[in-house]
Amino acid sequence: MAMGTNYTGFSELAEVLAEKGLDGLGSAVEILINQAMIIERARYLNARAYERTESRTDQANGFKPKQLKTRVGALNLQVPQVREGNFYPSFLERGLRSERALKISLAEMYIQGVSTRKVSAILEDLCGLEVTSMDVSRASKLLDEDLERWRNRPLGRYLYLLLDARYEKVRQSGSVVDSAVLVAYGVDEKGMRHVLGVSVSLSEAEVHWRAFFERLVSRGLHGLINITSDAHSGLKAALRAVFPSVPWQRCQFHLQQNAQAHVPKQSMKTEVAEAIRNIFNAPNRVEAERLLKIGVANYEKTAPKLSEWMEANIPEGLTVFSLNRDHQRRLRTSNMPERVNRELKKRTKVASIFPSADSCCRLVTAILVEISEGWETGKQYLSMKE
Repeated sequence: MAMGTNYTGFSELAEVLAEKGLDGLGSAVEILINQAMIIERARYLNARAYERTESRTDQANGFKPKQLKTRVGALNLQVPQVREGNFYPSFLERGLRSERALKISLAEMYIQGVSTRKVSAILEDLCGLEVTSMDVSRASKLLDEDLERWRNRPLGRYLYLLLDARYEKVRQSGSVVDSAVLVAYGVDEKGMRHVLGVSVSLSEAEVHWRAFFERLVSRGLHGLINITSDAHSGLKAALRAVFPSVPWQRCQFHLQQNAQAHVPKQSMKTEVAEAIRNIFNAPNRVEAERLLKIGVANYEKTAPKLSEWMEANIPEGLTVFSLNRDHQRRLRTSNMPERVNRELKKRTKVASIFPSADSCCRLVTAILVEISEGWETGKQYLSMKE
């Protein structure tokens, strides 16, 4: 089945996905439902807001807040009111067949990447309304504005910055290309983690990372004492340009993986992995550098390329020894961003190929908003006790 050609097929697939527990995009659903209820009220009144017309049947009278609790989260709705009539949105009367229809529509939004072309079908499914292209554009615009405000919100002081990227298939100029999703994570002075920013770029080239970092700084990011990431050349060059005085920690997990490419014999791989692991697990930097010197000497004759690589690269994974000992375990690798990447992949793979970079950024941002909000109200990530 071609994606988007059979709406019934979408519903069947979406229902299966929904039953498997897809969660997220709650804020997007709120925006779309609130907009759909406004559309429904306008049709009940036979007039849009502030429109003067002889066919108007009643007057709008503001909104009444209502929270609807579901297994996919609490929806904060603004229920449109009228002055004299008995208007009540059909969405709330039906209760969406309560959650089943909501979960299906939510899953569809994952599948479709909340594309403007498909929002009309979603709104019709949610509220039983036929909507115009203008209605769809208005609902999509509200969603995008909400996510854009989050991406551009002011930042402040963060002690630690963790960086990572993943690739999504996006249609660009008629071709499908692998586009880089750049994500920045921060840990604040209270030890709480946050998603600081996201960008969809053509690649991980320096120009894209550099623009991404400059945007973080322009939003107020300051106070960094350490940055953790992998060693992509474009990323490293951008860090030197934008954060030249901030110590950089190269992910130890990726260093261990990179080392294996320089091991000449399969029989040596376990031994080399243990030697590097002992360096990283040393009690302090002095001991780590002593073990590194031994390793470089040991492999100078039996594996000269490995010895040369270790001497040049392993020190980039030792920066973390200058940090609070309680913080070293979480900041010596990019494991936390990698876990988020797995969550992103689980959600974005449903869309398969995004119709545009904007569509990709919209979905990824909505997922990251929810992850970040969960962190901000959850447990402390790092203990800040001296």
